[in-house]
Amino acid sequence: MQFAFVYPGQGSQSVGMLSELAASYPQVQQAFEEVSDVIKVNLWKMVVEGPAEDLNQTKNTQPALLAASYALSQVWQSNTSAQPVLSAGHSFGEISAMSCGSALSFADAASIARRRGELMQSAVAVGEGAMAAILGLEDAKLEQLCSATSKKGAIVEAVNYNAPGQVVVAGHTAAVDALIGVAKEQGAKRALKLPVSVPAHSSLMRPAADAFVSVLDQVQWSLPTVPVIQNASLTAAADVDALKAALIEQLYSPVPWVKTIATIKESGAELVIELGPGKVLTGLAKRIDKTLQSVCVFDNASLEQAMTLLGE
Repeated sequence: MQFAFVYPGQGSQSVGMLSELAASYPQVQQAFEEVSDVIKVNLWKMVVEGPAEDLNQTKNTQPALLAASYALSQVWQSNTSAQPVLSAGHSFGEISAMSCGSALSFADAASIARRRGELMQSAVAVGEGAMAAILGLEDAKLEQLCSATSKKGAIVEAVNYNAPGQVVVAGHTAAVDALIGVAKEQGAKRALKLPVSVPAHSSLMRPAADAFVSVLDQVQWSLPTVPVIQNASLTAAADVDALKAALIEQLYSPVPWVKTIATIKESGAELVIELGPGKVLTGLAKRIDKTLQSVCVFDNASLEQAMTLLGE
């Protein structure tokens, strides 16, 4: 059975994640320790003990998600030789996909994860940016509402097209709050703010993207061993320059996850395996295309389930 790996972004992290798997596989804690050595923060202690407020800070969340996905890829390789036909990452998950595909060293990926989070946080002052999930509106209708709600100095944009009728918006806090009210008035089933500290993938992230160019240029890159369908281009890059350009553009551009899953399906993959803490992308895949099988790997039971699906 052909399959694809997908790697989650912010929102999948939680205190205690991967603890059960760590008891069986030393690769888990080792991955966190390697990232901790690079960023000079005890990530494993933060994951095991919390507090959640520290783990949810973008500068910590992104390195923690990298460590989790990389650890899971190491666990996968210790259990099977089965390899995906391609991969994709949701938002920050794209960095995890590149690292797990050996496009850059794990240490360099850890450094990039930290700097990416710091640059995103510095682009918009704490409290001035926000994100919200809007459920139950057509994409075009929501885009229209964002445009009508935005004004000079207070913009809100549709940024994550996660599933049919499930879109995330981001922008200035006041505009996001206003959009939540308008969306409810216009028939949204749910409209709720997300526990994130930056308005990711909105045009407010352009200063972060400009600074991110030099961060990527300091690292040695190659094309990943497993092709990565990138958010900004919906294709696997043909060369390293295109790969880096898409990583930069991704910071201030929407994540077209519905189209990403469609691209995976068109490649011939029959199964999507999420390597990350939680089930966010697995749930989205089921909503996007019910003909695709999907499974997450984050503990012993889910690892065994994935192996069974592959006939291992």
